[in-house]
Amino acid sequence: MLPQQGDGAELPPGSAIAVKEAVLPFGRFHGVDTILGPEMKSTGEVMGIDADFGTAFAKSQLAAYANGLPVSGRVFVSIADRDKRSMVFPVKRLLDLGFEVVATDGTAEVLQRHGVHVGRLRKLRDGVGPAGELTTVQAIMDGSIDLIINTPFGVGPRLDGYEIRTAAILTGTPCITTIQGLSATVLGIEALVAGSMGVRSLQEHANDLKALYAKQADAQTVTDLAGGYARA
Repeated sequence: MLPQQGDGAELPPGSAIAVKEAVLPFGRFHGVDTILGPEMKSTGEVMGIDADFGTAFAKSQLAAYANGLPVSGRVFVSIADRDKRSMVFPVKRLLDLGFEVVATDGTAEVLQRHGVHVGRLRKLRDGVGPAGELTTVQAIMDGSIDLIINTPFGVGPRLDGYEIRTAAILTGTPCITTIQGLSATVLGIEALVAGSMGVRSLQEHANDLKALYAKQADAQTVTDLAGGYARA
């Protein structure tokens, strides 16, 4: 929330937080990868606003996906090597929240080494297993995946990640493609599980901001007076 004066770089404690989300009609552009380039990140936008980041982020996802973020179900995780260390804590938290976690072999091995119970899915290029084990894309297409975490190894139609993200579009499954997005998603799901979602008008948020500025000014006046008395 920006004040009437200044650039909003230093807002008083308790100010509302706004989260902007890019929303693009990928479903209309078959064969286009969902990895956003810099020129695409400000094309279509929505905003979620609330008192805390997690709830604001969850609100922003309601516009990005038809049903927003899931609060239960199965999470599929396939993470690039550069992100594997950073994924462990947020994936553990999803498990704590009651989600089932499945992953491709490389990601699953890292998670298991850190005590995360995880199932395995076959990569698309490996095909269906001898006992009928599904590939990643098949699991997404049959509706058994509720959330996808897939940080890209690269961009292009020959890569598994491309097929995973395409399946996500076709099924409307939330697909998170950065490790920072994974952490934000966990905070958003925590807020949804806590039931902290509410609706307030921008005018109400603006009035709250004015009240916080007034309180901050009163506190500064008291501090200045106390300092004056001390010097006297």
